Amino acid sequence: MTTTDLPAFPADRDARCPFDPAPEYQEWRQESGLRKVDWQGREVWAVSRYEDVKFAMTDPRISAEVAPQPGNTEYHGDAMPKIFPRMDDPEHAVLRRMLTKDFTVKRVNALRPEIEKMANEFIDTMIANGGPADLVQSYALPIPSLVISLLLGVPYSDHRFFQEITAVVMSRTVSVEEKQQAIGRIFVYLNDLVARKEAEPDDALISRLIHEYLATGELTRQTIAMNSFILLNAGHETTANMIGLGTLTLLQNPDTLARVRDTEDPKVISGAVEELLRYLTIAHNLIARVAKEDIEIGGTLVRAGEGLIMNLPAANRDPAFLDDPDTLDVDRNVRGHMAFGYGVHQCLGQTLARAELEIALPTLLRRLPNLRLAVPFEEIRFRGDMNIYGVHELPVEW
Repeated sequence: MTTTDLPAFPADRDARCPFDPAPEYQEWRQESGLRKVDWQGREVWAVSRYEDVKFAMTDPRISAEVAPQPGNTEYHGDAMPKIFPRMDDPEHAVLRRMLTKDFTVKRVNALRPEIEKMANEFIDTMIANGGPADLVQSYALPIPSLVISLLLGVPYSDHRFFQEITAVVMSRTVSVEEKQQAIGRIFVYLNDLVARKEAEPDDALISRLIHEYLATGELTRQTIAMNSFILLNAGHETTANMIGLGTLTLLQNPDTLARVRDTEDPKVISGAVEELLRYLTIAHNLIARVAKEDIEIGGTLVRAGEGLIMNLPAANRDPAFLDDPDTLDVDRNVRGHMAFGYGVHQCLGQTLARAELEIALPTLLRRLPNLRLAVPFEEIRFRGDMNIYGVHELPVEW
């Protein structure tokens, strides 16, 4: 069987139900074993059941060290330094610990007033400019872009450049060569930035890594630059799409929107954010793994060297995980959802992402209580063509 005979992953969503995973995923969960799919031109196993994903994400026989492939755009040739999402323990844990300090609960909580100030300022600008406005460009994208820029020490004045790079890297339609060129450009930019931070340090993450680990030889300039790119890329792209798609979901569910808008209870807001994260699961095409040895997963024998892709949207909608999973219910307990992955590679920035969502969504709804779509729902362009799901634009008025 060639890859052309296999179903493509991720499968296309039903245009009538754009918040739901592809309908095929239900069949894949129900059939015995795993499903072979074509992922970026490679024949891999799609892991779609909740318990199977949980097992695959925690068993040490399954590796995150996916070799560079033409479709694996986290690499730009063989010379690029390793990045922590593509390393196994113990090396992964060592590098990850170097980065963790800037994403702790204490550090993120200290940022909350600044994030709230940003949200209000972007809304002030929207109001001053008048509607309609594209919520993605006016609000959803600027907030996390500014926050991650401040955390890393990347000049926010360069945000259009790194947003442009991210758009290319995350695209499912541009060529491998275009992606490699884009990664090369951002790598050069960040290498230059590391050199500038050596001469003129600040109190942000890149300068801290230089001060604490470059002089000791534990990190190279190239490793700092490449892992900063991963943080910069993930730090704005994922949260921006959750703000945009989450807002649209709430607009289509007015009772839930009212709950989020009108409550003063942070637990209610937190619960709503967790359910939106589970329900939407925007990281629908990123979590690749490879078997280090023969291993059985979900009744299928996966041979050493075979690839796997974690079907997180299917896992988060698995009835074996929770009852009535296709319903948006902000009152349910979704502890254990996989929107941020699972196991030791769970998203490093998840605490920051939660804080941004818990601030951005209710602030928007309270400041603009009459927020509504400025175009028919059917005209919204969803990001099925990108590795992170969401909306390309969200025209709104108020």
